[in-house]
Amino acid sequence: MSTPRIVNGIARYEHGSRVPGWDEAADLTKDPAGVPDPAVVEVPADLRLEIESYMARYPDSRSAAIPALKAAQQRYGWCSPEAIEQAACVMRLTPGYLAAVAGFYDQLETRPVGRRPVYVCTNISCSLRGADALLAALQDELGDAPDVNLRGFECLGACDIAPMVSVEGVYVGPVDADEIPELARQIRAGDEPLPAKQLINRPSQDPDASAA
Repeated sequence: MSTPRIVNGIARYEHGSRVPGWDEAADLTKDPAGVPDPAVVEVPADLRLEIESYMARYPDSRSAAIPALKAAQQRYGWCSPEAIEQAACVMRLTPGYLAAVAGFYDQLETRPVGRRPVYVCTNISCSLRGADALLAALQDELGDAPDVNLRGFECLGACDIAPMVSVEGVYVGPVDADEIPELARQIRAGDEPLPAKQLINRPSQDPDASAA
């Protein structure tokens, strides 16, 4: 992973983002990998069925690459070489094709991480409202939680509740500084994060907006 440079007090990676990724060159000394042989690659039956169900939804089965990788990630905790090879075997694609997809999309992990994603939005609206300090404080509170994947996220598309956090897909915000210790406790315990601040619980003119 490259080392970020500091631009106007903000760490920026080679590609310009505040988060790492997208800057790992392919190893051109390796022979290209072909489509995995089903007779050699063992794929768990439930994972195979799930991936095949996604493929059946699209005219071009390659369109199922993202949900297939997500299914593999949920099983293994990240898009490991084994996970990618198994998904490629089912989809009849090369591992390189799926590795390129996994390396582009920020919610597909290409390194071992905690299974519980906690993302702090660090894009402009959240950054202006204290997201960097929020992320640092949560890192201090949760730094030793091995099952938590806490990191900054370039944009979560919830500018109206800045600064905000996504806790395993639950959007929470605006998060005030004095709420951080309680939020960290809830994350550690697996409790509902700041229920009164959850986006889904906000009042709406649409009576069906929060329907399950």
